[in-house]
Amino acid sequence: MAYKSGFFSLIGCPNVGKSTLLNALVGQKISIVTDRAQTTRNRITGVLTRDGYQMIFLDTPGMTTPKNKLGEYMQKTAADALSDVEAILFLVDARKGIGERDRQIMERLKLAKCPVLVLLNKCDIATRLQIDEAEAAIRGAGFSEIRPISAFRGTGLAELEALLVGYLTEGPQYFPPDMVTDQPERLICAEMIREKALELLKDEVPHGIGVSMDKMQLRPDGQIMDCYATILCERDSHKGIIIGRGGAMLKRIGSAARADMEWLLGVKVNLQLWVKIKDDWRNRQAVLNELGYEG
Repeated sequence: MAYKSGFFSLIGCPNVGKSTLLNALVGQKISIVTDRAQTTRNRITGVLTRDGYQMIFLDTPGMTTPKNKLGEYMQKTAADALSDVEAILFLVDARKGIGERDRQIMERLKLAKCPVLVLLNKCDIATRLQIDEAEAAIRGAGFSEIRPISAFRGTGLAELEALLVGYLTEGPQYFPPDMVTDQPERLICAEMIREKALELLKDEVPHGIGVSMDKMQLRPDGQIMDCYATILCERDSHKGIIIGRGGAMLKRIGSAARADMEWLLGVKVNLQLWVKIKDDWRNRQAVLNELGYEG
């Protein structure tokens, strides 16, 4: 039997659960997840390999109106993922229903040249009425499928995978069978630090946080990875909040990130964090390039 493979884009508004779904599909945390909108900034590739087929999922930033160069980069990344794929997975928050942003995305997706599958996510915490209302608002738009799922609980994901197999075509195995993402460890670790900062800082510091992984080096005995990273912020007041009294907040961020990094790397991690102010860095292309947001 011929080998099959294919690409699928995850599209939707901010904070609808795209990264949670990606992690659940590939069975490993490769994309950071927080309850803050616009957590994902880059296109994250997740790979699911089974006997006879391989699925490549593209997790994209939430579609919204850009406010700076970083925002423009994120929206271009999301738009680029609408082409050259076997199908688009359009995620909707079943609790909130179809909002104006969802409708705008739906209008764009009507022009897509591939099938669009609508996934009503968070069905584990949505009421039956909310799910029915969301489905009714979408039905008639001409999309291929509408399915309720819970990316967090895993509800409906086995059935979703079985459905997606039908969209695969004869093709190569693009990635080795043990590979779950094309993201370098350096970038994933930097994103893990940013995830913990977003979680712990809550609403005190806006999205003007970036993380640069300056150096990663395994010690000669192979037991400890030394990691040196810098958290970028845009204001002096933000720097104080990130560091915290007596460095307490920075230690909490580092401790939480270190645990995830050790799980990913399989060795003990010595993580050293610094905080640096770079005014308006989200509009400075050179800084964006350094952080991996290639314009």
